[in-house]
Amino acid sequence: MGKTAEAIAEGVSIASAAARLAVRNHILVETIAHDAPFDIATTAPFAHDTLIALAEEQEAAAALAKRQRKKAWGKFTDPDGTHDYRDRDMRNLRKRHRQYIGVAKELRRIAEDPHAVRTLVEQSRDAAWGDVEANLQRRLRVEGMRPDLDPDYDRMRVARMQSLRLVDLPRLAAHRRHLADDADPADAVNGPPSPRASGIDLSELDA
Repeated sequence: MGKTAEAIAEGVSIASAAARLAVRNHILVETIAHDAPFDIATTAPFAHDTLIALAEEQEAAAALAKRQRKKAWGKFTDPDGTHDYRDRDMRNLRKRHRQYIGVAKELRRIAEDPHAVRTLVEQSRDAAWGDVEANLQRRLRVEGMRPDLDPDYDRMRVARMQSLRLVDLPRLAAHRRHLADDADPADAVNGPPSPRASGIDLSELDA
């Protein structure tokens, strides 16, 4: 289990990362989906509530560990499953309880510290803007890419041409045949056989 202080610090770090992710997603939804302006003051309450919710999860885990410890006391038989604890597990369950309580206490302290909450919001904002910037750059690279600048152009061109020949052209030909089947037979005109390539009637591709 490691030292209690180290375990608490690691738990707080994990919970803080989860809080940043939640606040980041909140910022993205509010600014992009709801077209709301970003403001630290209006986002801070959400960050505070997120930290409190995470603290409550830790407290619930601590309460569970306490119940499990009481249930395990005096049991020396073989366990029936992973969470069927015995007397020999009492020490670890006691450590878990202390660790959960320690993480919850620290999260509540952070939630009540305006400076810490503001820092959390700013970090989440930076992460959100980083996601937006990465998506924009990715789209610009794709839409603005020229064949001579794309190192994978030749390799991917073969795949694209195969997809065109095996998927797109047959689909288009089937669509044209469907249109022809729905047409008036009196409008049909007999003529020479249509040229074909790779099993595709090229005349069906005429606009």
